[in-house]
Amino acid sequence: MKTKTLLLALACLLPVCVNAQEKTVDLKIELPPVVLTGTPVPIKIQNLEPARKGSREVLKVPEGTTNLALNKPVTSSDKSPIVGELSYITDGDKDGDEGYEVELMPGVQWVQIDLQKESNIYAICVWHYHRQKRAYRSVVVQISNDPAFKTGVTTVFNTDYDNVTKLGEGKDMSYIETNEGKLIPVSNVKGRYVRLYSAGNTTNTGNHYVEVDVYGKVAK
Repeated sequence: MKTKTLLLALACLLPVCVNAQEKTVDLKIELPPVVLTGTPVPIKIQNLEPARKGSREVLKVPEGTTNLALNKPVTSSDKSPIVGELSYITDGDKDGDEGYEVELMPGVQWVQIDLQKESNIYAICVWHYHRQKRAYRSVVVQISNDPAFKTGVTTVFNTDYDNVTKLGEGKDMSYIETNEGKLIPVSNVKGRYVRLYSAGNTTNTGNHYVEVDVYGKVAK
């Protein structure tokens, strides 16, 4: 059975660009408990972000910002996941225990969330897999109003330093998975669809997702 996650406040290193007239509040995200199992595998990947000491700084977002991805439909480049169901990615459950993640085939794969309405997006938080310390390769996050991601695409995060995804060389740092997830600030980008790429990880060739949150407000 899926369990309720622990409500905690977290934050990020950079402020989000918002309308100067909008009231802002601290972003609060539901965090799951820490779950670490198995024998650690050495993490060998270029451009790895150093471990952070202490809590993340507070991320400010416009008042009324919510997780727009909750219970929204998910599609993928892998039509039949090896483990789990695509609906897990937006069901609100971020538990790290076995059976809560989706596993896609090796190679470059993507998952896509349909927010169902064009929205102003201020932050995205992704949990690939936090039962073991590892880093995922070639993580790219994009936003668009085009479900095919052919036009009007904005890349908001890219660790693909060797351009495996063919989406352009990334300059963002790879990171070690934790129960906090990776919080990505977004500078008020408008879009209906969010697509996330990866190409395996430092432990194995699998592509995994536990949950993805997309924080914003439906565009007026």
